[in-house]
Amino acid sequence: MTDIAPPISSSASVSTDTSRLGSTANLQKAGAQFEAVFLQMMLKSMRTAKLGDGLLDNKAGDTFRDMQDQEVAKSMAAHQPIGIGKAVTDFLGRSMAALQSGGTAK
Repeated sequence: MTDIAPPISSSASVSTDTSRLGSTANLQKAGAQFEAVFLQMMLKSMRTAKLGDGLLDNKAGDTFRDMQDQEVAKSMAAHQPIGIGKAVTDFLGRSMAALQSGGTAK
């Protein structure tokens, strides 16, 4: 059997370019996306906690419901955020300010 990808060498370097992270707009966008993903996971968990199977449940209906939940989560995050995205944005903003000033985040 042949390897598909070459093995990762221990001398491979990780990019340390964090210039794109310093933008407030990028931090806010990341916070909003995080909140949408969190809400989508919450909706999915709520859907799995059902007490019984419906008469018309099938795989196509589940797929449609997952897509609908994804859009509802995006809309909820954009129009009525629960605050977790803002908390992530604030935390990352403080961390970036501390890194840029050379201190430690508190």
